[in-house]
Amino acid sequence: MAFGWIDEQAELRRRAGLVRTLRPRPAATPLLDLASNDYLGLARHPEVTEGAARAARTWGGGATGSRLVTGTTELHAELERELAEFCGFEAALVFSSGYAANLAAVTALAPHGALVVSDAGNHASLIDGCRLARGTTQVVAHRDPDALRKALDGHEGPAVAVSDTVFSVDGDVAPLAALAEACREHGAGLVLDDAHGLGVLGDGGRGAPHAAGIAGADDVVVTVTLSKSLGSQGGAVLGPARVIGHLVNAARTFIFDTGLAPAAAGAALAALRLLRREPGRAARAAEVARELHARLTAAGLEAVRPDAAVVSVRAPSPEQAVRWAADCRTAGLSVGCFRPPSVPDGISRLRLTARADLSGAEIERAVRVIGETRP
Repeated sequence: MAFGWIDEQAELRRRAGLVRTLRPRPAATPLLDLASNDYLGLARHPEVTEGAARAARTWGGGATGSRLVTGTTELHAELERELAEFCGFEAALVFSSGYAANLAAVTALAPHGALVVSDAGNHASLIDGCRLARGTTQVVAHRDPDALRKALDGHEGPAVAVSDTVFSVDGDVAPLAALAEACREHGAGLVLDDAHGLGVLGDGGRGAPHAAGIAGADDVVVTVTLSKSLGSQGGAVLGPARVIGHLVNAARTFIFDTGLAPAAAGAALAALRLLRREPGRAARAAEVARELHARLTAAGLEAVRPDAAVVSVRAPSPEQAVRWAADCRTAGLSVGCFRPPSVPDGISRLRLTARADLSGAEIERAVRVIGETRP
């Protein structure tokens, strides 16, 4: 029978407690949201939603084609200029998603004969980029510059190191300056995914590479998403102009994909301008994360100290993690639930995202619910 193996896979997932289901949410909900990645609370901000609506009225509902045909509007170019300037890079290129941006950066910068050195904790989109690249990939220990050096030693030809800046599971930050130094010692490039750093780290939310002093370097390329701190959708690659020009000509997820919808570009641009005007939002998101961690650990829960806005709380098992998240939801709190294979270390977690717009009372409520529903 065609696809008969699917039933067997479904049963294995069920036994392991790893079944995933979609849960459509209404436009308005009484749930306290600590599950989304809306770090700055901008997804529903009036200026951001008006930016989306104005762009749709001006440019239409869709980009109408790939970026190289009809999918590049003046709005896309404006967003790229302002995003590059804000983050401290020479140029930027906007994609339809952060996932597509990561695939583009890794595959286009790792030609045949190249070595790609990938952190063991990297996001799935970076891992998939490594799988699709024509170079050879070597996975190294998490956040370990010496392991990176060892992998690069003796390699002749192009080489690139690939890493998240802020890892999405535990929210820990990579040693970016040390990674950049290791790459320079071997003439290698450095590709960094700053999806969880933009809007939270760096001066006014300019990102983890900016905070580490490596933004704008000619051997550093950074990818970002527009769907987290900027409350919109889409992604971008930031870097030297010659690298961006290469991506325009060589990145398949740019060449063969429809351009980002104007509404998403308009929303992201409005959010970026709002962040420029209100840089304190970035510091507040990090402050909320630290407060969540302090209160959770004081309550006897095992939580990982956050370096940015992600707070991870360990769960005893995948099944108990799912039940814990469901019990939180019943009690009015929405939290993330990370289980294998989404976690590289096999440890299941509740994943909380700190938002700049959370009040002290909401933080207290979240901690109380998590503590009262613990397995």
